[in-house]
Amino acid sequence: MPKLDLSQIASTSRCSYPGKLADGFEGRSSQAVGDASGITQFGVNLVRLAPGAQSSLRHYHMKQDEFLIMTEGELVLVDDNGAHVRHPGDCASFPARDANGHHLINKTDVPAAFLVVGTRTPTETAFYSDIDMKVNVDTDGYSFTRKDGSPLTADQIGDKT
Repeated sequence: MPKLDLSQIASTSRCSYPGKLADGFEGRSSQAVGDASGITQFGVNLVRLAPGAQSSLRHYHMKQDEFLIMTEGELVLVDDNGAHVRHPGDCASFPARDANGHHLINKTDVPAAFLVVGTRTPTETAFYSDIDMKVNVDTDGYSFTRKDGSPLTADQIGDKT
């Protein structure tokens, strides 16, 4: 396989969170470098965070492993054990079913990036550590509910309608 040209791989900033929970992710972008190379058994994404941006809401997966390696800048990994500064070359892993919610935040004034590799499964359930929310993912897409499976309320997602 020839070298991947990152300038030719689309960058997306799509956020799937419902309602106002999707706000605040404008400085996050991702390139599906695994998809661009034809990999199908696991996902590989290059994620860039602008100053002040975060990677996601703090979460953990039930079926999918995640592994990340910092590639540029400085980010703060926040998990159940606190805040941990990460620099290029630093790695972290998040095994499936380990209920240690995590995300990354760029608290600097320069962009930062990391490569994340994760299992691909036909279905997935993830839980959000800091709010009463879970997501079920299947071929129909994302379905967000409270952790007990009941519907989210307008107040939970910041929707005033």
